Amino acid sequence: MYYDKNLGTRQKALKVNLDRRIYGSFAEIGAGQEVAAQFFKAGGASGTIAKTISAYDMTFSDAIYGVEESGRYVVESRLTKMLHREYNLLQMRLNEKRGAESTFFAFADTVVALNYQKTNEGHGWIGLRFQLQPGAPYNDVIMHVKMLDTENLLQQQALGVVGVNLIYGCYYYYKSPETLLLSLMDDLSPERLEIDMIRFTGPDFVNVDNRLMSLYLVKNGFTNVALFGPDGNVLQPSEALYKRNIVCIRGRFRPVTHVNLDMLENGVKQFLEDPEVNPEKVVVLSELTLHNLKHGQEIDEKDYMDRVNILASLGQTVMISNYQEYYKLVAYLSKITKLKIGLILGMSNLEYIFEEKHYEFLPGGILEAFATLFSRKVKLYVYPMMQPDGKLYSCTDFTLPPNQIDLFEYLLANNKLEAIRDFDENLLHIISDNVLAMIKDGIDGWEIMVPTQVARIIKERNLFGYTSKTHYTNVSEIVAPASENESNDPSFSF
Repeated sequence: MYYDKNLGTRQKALKVNLDRRIYGSFAEIGAGQEVAAQFFKAGGASGTIAKTISAYDMTFSDAIYGVEESGRYVVESRLTKMLHREYNLLQMRLNEKRGAESTFFAFADTVVALNYQKTNEGHGWIGLRFQLQPGAPYNDVIMHVKMLDTENLLQQQALGVVGVNLIYGCYYYYKSPETLLLSLMDDLSPERLEIDMIRFTGPDFVNVDNRLMSLYLVKNGFTNVALFGPDGNVLQPSEALYKRNIVCIRGRFRPVTHVNLDMLENGVKQFLEDPEVNPEKVVVLSELTLHNLKHGQEIDEKDYMDRVNILASLGQTVMISNYQEYYKLVAYLSKITKLKIGLILGMSNLEYIFEEKHYEFLPGGILEAFATLFSRKVKLYVYPMMQPDGKLYSCTDFTLPPNQIDLFEYLLANNKLEAIRDFDENLLHIISDNVLAMIKDGIDGWEIMVPTQVARIIKERNLFGYTSKTHYTNVSEIVAPASENESNDPSFSF
């Protein structure tokens, strides 16, 4: 399979049109009929297009596809109904006539583009249901996009390009889902369009791990955030977090330890005590930053998936992001929800946040970053750590240079920072890097530092360098206080 990155949109559309196997329907709502238009303009469209439809009016749309329980139209459920109806109509009306020689498809999108006043954000759901062999079961590829151009016409054009890329990729790159994914941004750039969710299903994609596809989206700069639930399903962040109270814990989780769970349990408990928090609307996120998954310039995909699987087994909703700085993470979450957000972090992270060198590129420096990080609806819950001398170190003991003392006192006085209270002091000796070293070196005793379920998974799957041929070493040789480098790592929270 050859991937020609330089193949243009019109060339792709023409190649599809000239392929006599491929035949189907287009159903587009919002932002014109730009995808179908690309195939008409390329020439030879009669060989590909059975029908196009655009039900702009809500009454017509509801009459054709049914009423959405949410009352919204740019949602995945509407896209699914469109694909289902249009594909079934193809089968019902054309299967007898050309089903033996055609690979049917139904393309659909439901989109809202930039309005005349430019007061909204362009986004939409796009999907393709398609066969790869005549008479074969269908596959689905569904994705969510954000259109970032500042002109309505440009957003429509970008939608047309990504739609052609999707159809072409599904038919010519299906053997390599990662190549298919990469090709979706041909003739586009991340400044024009963001793909923040993609899902592959069907008999020809049974071996595709959609969470790994989410990693590729972030890895290749197609989006800054990917999200998936404990059941392994890929989630669209704006849908999953919309109008939710969000509490997030960031870490490497390599591996998950008792300290992680103690931080999470007690941090969430204090978050729920906030009168602005509705317990029925709380979403808890465990976040991995892509920055900390890199080894040189490469990403260890297996290591990433190992950690995701462990977190999922503990019932966690997992986020992976490209945001190294906390204020960037908060800025992203604050666009999705206007409700209270809580961040759970350790003392090492708090120290990192107050280091002004991380904000030198901002015109307003640390104050500009803090204006976002400590916005009206954000609060930090800080977990203590044990110092090498055995003394407890919490945010009430936090020492700062003279020029930051008043700033810190202001944040405390305005309830922007809060020490986690009901922590288990007996767990503070557990340091994730030390646990990882014990696992790799075959040192006995690491099992009691992690949840039983985590230890079982590590052993069953030989994760993090574990081998059943264990040798024993003096634990005191490896269990030592965190190094200075560890304490300055922005993800070293535990």
